[in-house]
Amino acid sequence: MKSWLTALPTVRPADCTSVERPNDITTQLAVACLGAGVITTVAVAQGQNPLTALGITVFSAVAAVMVGQVL
Repeated sequence: MKSWLTALPTVRPADCTSVERPNDITTQLAVACLGAGVITTVAVAQGQNPLTALGITVFSAVAAVMVGQVL
């Protein structure tokens, strides 16, 4: 009698492609901009100048990517 485990295909690590790239600068920048953009939206809603808020968002996103690359 055969076991049901022998009928399953085997998966080797070489067959799997990595979806996650932790050092991808574009991904880090996108995540940092999304996080900073949420806080910026709240600040603009309370009356802050949108250009100032955008500058803060870009600065904080670049700073987050720089720290992420160093660590």
